[in-house]
Amino acid sequence: MALQNWLYAGNTLRLRPVCITQLPGKYRLLVPRSTGRSQAEEFIFQRRFFVGIGTASAVVLGGVTSFLLGLSPQTGRDLKLDVLYPIEGYSRCLEPNEGFEFIYPARWVGDQTLLRRAVGKAELERSLDLPPLNDKNSTNRRRGSSSNEPKVAFGPPGSNGELNVSVIVSAVPLDFSIEAFGGPKEIGETVVKTITGARSGVKATLIESTVRQDSTKQLNYYKLEFQVESSSFRRHNIAVCCAENGRLFTLNAQAPESIWSKVKQQFNTVADSFHVTT
Repeated sequence: MALQNWLYAGNTLRLRPVCITQLPGKYRLLVPRSTGRSQAEEFIFQRRFFVGIGTASAVVLGGVTSFLLGLSPQTGRDLKLDVLYPIEGYSRCLEPNEGFEFIYPARWVGDQTLLRRAVGKAELERSLDLPPLNDKNSTNRRRGSSSNEPKVAFGPPGSNGELNVSVIVSAVPLDFSIEAFGGPKEIGETVVKTITGARSGVKATLIESTVRQDSTKQLNYYKLEFQVESSSFRRHNIAVCCAENGRLFTLNAQAPESIWSKVKQQFNTVADSFHVTT
């Protein structure tokens, strides 16, 4: 807190040094009538005093931020401070251009494959050179990534990709409605049937399906818990899907079945935090 004491004598502005004493529940300013210093000495004293108070203020503000995050996690999340500072072990992924946000374990990192693809795409968009005519894939690369490619993905550093959370945003007709498939159970069954039919030898089993309603945006978030297994893997998934303005948003968190009990709480926290922001 920067403190100032200004005294006016006619048209002359003169500074007096001040000191602070703390009483129960408040601060009291003591302003001496005379110090015996010259005006130059008083100016130097005041300058050093206020610079010191300003520096202390910056330290206090940083402490206040940490204090608020620890005392009231929800307040920090409402202010989106977890984009910069982890709150209770979670950081926020905020994608204003894509129109969604969610929180994820703070120690997780961005998927490096996605980052490399994003850099490559940006380089292609900036390039003024025409692609070689014999490059059959150049047109596809310039069109960007597939609609089924995640916009973001996070996982533990050094992992093999079996444990991660990702978000896909796909274009759908403006009149597309998830509710047309039925209630949460019917929607969940439709999803697992699609997964089972997508690849030979893969079986998906629905465990639970619920809906979370956003009355403000008149939007439903369908949360699906299911298992996916084949001869080579067994995974446990929690997905959240919703549709708005011609876009289908799908968050998917997956983990090997062997560690599901360890990450179940984390996955539910991530899924429940997913929101469309557009």
